[in-house]
Amino acid sequence: MIKIRDLKQEDLETLLDIYTYYVENTAISFETVTPSYAEFRRRAEEITRRYPYLVIEKDGKTEGYAYAHLFVGRDAYSYSCEMTIYLRHGSGNQGLGRRLYEELEGRLKKMGITNLYACIGVPEEEDIYLTYNSRDFHKHMGYETTGTFRNCGRKFGRWYSMVWMEKIIGEHKDDPEPVRWISSSDIH
Repeated sequence: MIKIRDLKQEDLETLLDIYTYYVENTAISFETVTPSYAEFRRRAEEITRRYPYLVIEKDGKTEGYAYAHLFVGRDAYSYSCEMTIYLRHGSGNQGLGRRLYEELEGRLKKMGITNLYACIGVPEEEDIYLTYNSRDFHKHMGYETTGTFRNCGRKFGRWYSMVWMEKIIGEHKDDPEPVRWISSSDIH
């Protein structure tokens, strides 16, 4: 049984545990030190003031999370947002990421968001810390690469590039309704 729901305060430790794997063992996250619980909670509080922050469970076990957050942080960008997703290590290739993103994209479209962006680390050649899986997942979800920053991140003694990918989910009207911000969590 798959369940997608809004973030709850009691999820934060589990989600931080999921994220810690990626910080410590991969170049998927360019963070080199795992944030503290307090910092992880602060980030979640900030995100959920405006955007959905979703958790996916399979058979009652938390398997991952996805959220949208500010893109660049200027008012003119309010119809755009950046996407983030992490699945428990070993939970890939079960359709969980697709289901999370479809739910998140549907909610964002209802809010009035038109442009989705993903910032993804990519290797020159796949290695033990980074593959093309994240880029390929986003491509499968309808995102297109819009730019590449070459060798912009260094982790595990190696240089990695970053690609920006974009997906348009709404109509770019001349006089759009304002974005309808939501609060999607009980952690405030």
